[in-house]
Amino acid sequence: MKRRLISIMMATSIVASLLAGCGSSDTASQASATDTTENTQESDSAAQAESTAETVANPVELTFIFADGDEGAKASINAIVNDFNDQHENITVTVEPGNGGTYSEFLKTKDSVGEFPDVMEMRDTATYVRADKLAPLSDEIVSLFTSAISFGGKVYTAPMSANNTMGVVYNKAYFDANGLTEPKTYDDFIALCEKIKELGDMDPLVVGGGDLWHMGFIFDKAYKDTTMSDDTEFIAKCYEGKASFLDDTFKNSFVEMQEIMQYAQEGWGSTADAQITTFLVNDMAAMIYSGTHMFSTIEEADPDFEYGWFPVPSPDGKLRMVGGGSVTGLAISKESAADPDKLAASEEFIKFFFAPENYGKYCETLNFTPTTVAEPVMQMSDVYQEVLDAVASADTVGPMWNGEADTKELPPDFRNFVYKELIEYLQGTVSLDDACAEIQKTWDVSIQSFNPVTGVGLGTE
Repeated sequence: MKRRLISIMMATSIVASLLAGCGSSDTASQASATDTTENTQESDSAAQAESTAETVANPVELTFIFADGDEGAKASINAIVNDFNDQHENITVTVEPGNGGTYSEFLKTKDSVGEFPDVMEMRDTATYVRADKLAPLSDEIVSLFTSAISFGGKVYTAPMSANNTMGVVYNKAYFDANGLTEPKTYDDFIALCEKIKELGDMDPLVVGGGDLWHMGFIFDKAYKDTTMSDDTEFIAKCYEGKASFLDDTFKNSFVEMQEIMQYAQEGWGSTADAQITTFLVNDMAAMIYSGTHMFSTIEEADPDFEYGWFPVPSPDGKLRMVGGGSVTGLAISKESAADPDKLAASEEFIKFFFAPENYGKYCETLNFTPTTVAEPVMQMSDVYQEVLDAVASADTVGPMWNGEADTKELPPDFRNFVYKELIEYLQGTVSLDDACAEIQKTWDVSIQSFNPVTGVGLGTE
């Protein structure tokens, strides 16, 4: 048996407890596969290994990097890598752990020092495609997925999940004890927050504003409620100079944020995202507005905690949800793909990752929506089925505002500047007009070096 992955900083018991916790969730429409299916999948895996041994002429070592800030993702991905290494004699995948900081900066650093990985979780896909750092995926890989986003007719990422659906995760026992019900309208949601505030025994919402990116969860909702409901082409028009961040259509997103954030805990600006689960399971806050990845985090923190979930409609009554395909996913570096053996090994690893029995564990652990044509082997909780039902019934479904492509793609780092100004506005250190004026100034500077409408910064101008 080939040596196991030596760079993984975790105990086997962590993986076991994670998967056991997920296995204890209520079985819904997708149950475990039958013995026959499992035997077939095992045969497929063995066939894959045999095929790879013939394809890879020499022993191959691949470096692999992924965003390891989430413990559930870290455990499940490391487990898949371990299994792959055990089943492939000629290929060794070595995980290079993150540094605990921002993943995009970590990947930039690895690139700058000549240590760009062979395979990676790619988030800033457009940036690296334009920098000619990624290899287009083969038709065989692309055919594994129900949909994939292309750049110039080529697909560069194998989507690890559909876009992370946002909504409210709440303390179900607290709701039941106080006669609180899931809101059906935006006004109902605000009234619910007010009622919890009046009860006075916990904060209505916990927000992890200590991590700048966390602000994007609620902001994306406010942005869809206001800006996108007024003009779905707002960003494209800003590039053309036909719209501005000084317009009310954008300002209203900050106004809605202010209305919601009055119900957040004191000191939200210094609370880390990693702390918000503690607030919920310890009865310090009744609700969290975040993605479905919180389900597994809550279950890990307190397996006995009973939680519910609901979406929050827009003020106009429409349901605008985050979901559908994403530009992020597993990618292969162009340099690695130039080596036939490394390319074959990289493709084999991607196929192994998305094999039903492996990919199902990943999606189940993180409560992610699958992207593959082949149905993964997984169990679905009743709560997560509610998420899928909400997405299916939504008026619009799409990526977060900073996950758009083509003429709606944001300039590099512009998102973070918006969040910084948003926090200052919410904390009362800057007025609405001044905050939006600063955002517009930054936009004007940014589009001088990046403008997908004119082609500036894309190598097509």
